[in-house]
Amino acid sequence: MRLCFLSKRTMAIIKAFKGFRPKKENVDQVASRPYDVLNSEEAREEVKGNPHSFLHVVKPEVDLPADVDLHSDLVYNKAKENLKKLIDNGMFVQDKEEVLYIYAQTMWGKTQYGIVGCAAVEDYLNNIIKKHELTRPDKEEDRMNHIRVTNFNAEPVFFAYPDHKELKSITANVVAAKPEYDFKTPDGVGHQLWVISDFSVVKRIVEIFRDDIPFTYVADGHHRTAAAALVGNERKKKNPAHTGKEEYNFFLAVHFPAGELTIIDYNRLVKDLNGLSVPQFIEKLSKSFIVEEKGKSIYKPENLHNFSMYINGLWYSLTAKPGNYNDADPIACLDVNVLSETVFTPILDITDLRKSTRIDFVGGIRGLGELSKRVDSGEMAAAFALYPVSMKQLMDIADTNNIMPPKTTWFEPKLRSGLVIHDLG
Repeated sequence: MRLCFLSKRTMAIIKAFKGFRPKKENVDQVASRPYDVLNSEEAREEVKGNPHSFLHVVKPEVDLPADVDLHSDLVYNKAKENLKKLIDNGMFVQDKEEVLYIYAQTMWGKTQYGIVGCAAVEDYLNNIIKKHELTRPDKEEDRMNHIRVTNFNAEPVFFAYPDHKELKSITANVVAAKPEYDFKTPDGVGHQLWVISDFSVVKRIVEIFRDDIPFTYVADGHHRTAAAALVGNERKKKNPAHTGKEEYNFFLAVHFPAGELTIIDYNRLVKDLNGLSVPQFIEKLSKSFIVEEKGKSIYKPENLHNFSMYINGLWYSLTAKPGNYNDADPIACLDVNVLSETVFTPILDITDLRKSTRIDFVGGIRGLGELSKRVDSGEMAAAFALYPVSMKQLMDIADTNNIMPPKTTWFEPKLRSGLVIHDLG
């Protein structure tokens, strides 16, 4: 059974595949955090006593000396060896037919349901898969080498698609049954997975994407997406007998309806005030913001264009004055840009957020208390908390082929790695 319908393809492709998955009794041992949310030292600590953790595949340096070059052949070959061991030892088994899956995550009392299937390299190259961030070549190359050597998409990318009534109904019918996997991770997030093995249901999902979903959007995992697409294109060019149906033409993705996703704040800390005293700095801020002191209790931004600042032991509300933002422009309306254009560049002389060593970024999952803690320690001079970007803003930017500034979106919960993996054939 092969379900990709390439000859009739008009919009987005989602393809069923024969996934490799952990046995049900092993899933909570295998499933791991993604490779890019913890460093090597944290990963080594996390795998202690658990030889089955998928971190042995996505962070294979945990099984090598601490001083190993993370981009050496030794590391990628170790990933291949560890993955082969999990399969050979029976920890992973392959579905016998091409199927799709529903992956549910529950956090803070809210559940989001994603369709796990393969996206198409062709869609990435043709901008059917929309992006909102720039990628770094060194990070792309790292993930490309991981895919090249292991011959698997070991971790899924996180996509969004426009809400669709029938897909929602299909999902509801699938999840009414008992899930294949149902477990909770130490962070309190619930994870469930259903296998959609009914041919007619799989076929209908593929048709809906083909006929009704014009674009999908990279929510999280731009480097993994780029790497998977580039490796697929690389193999296409090297294969004189290429047909377009080979597994390398597709890569692993979880597709969530945009309306179910939560973007949380991504905040900023600065190491110094560019030679200004605190009163001088606040005076300069008052030209672009209505500045209100809020005291020692944490103050959280209440809406777009309202920021909170922590400095010198106190929280402040900063409300951007009209003229400092343009809500008709998908880029100029972003609060990360408002902050850069009114504070970081003109006052603090921080002009390149990607390269400056005077600025740091903290995901909102750590809470605003993390901001005050780092300022109070003397490590940082001031902190700024932002109101979260909306999915509409993200999609507007991607639709207009614009790029968000670095460190703008933080999605939670993160996808667990190792629940389903894709063999490139």
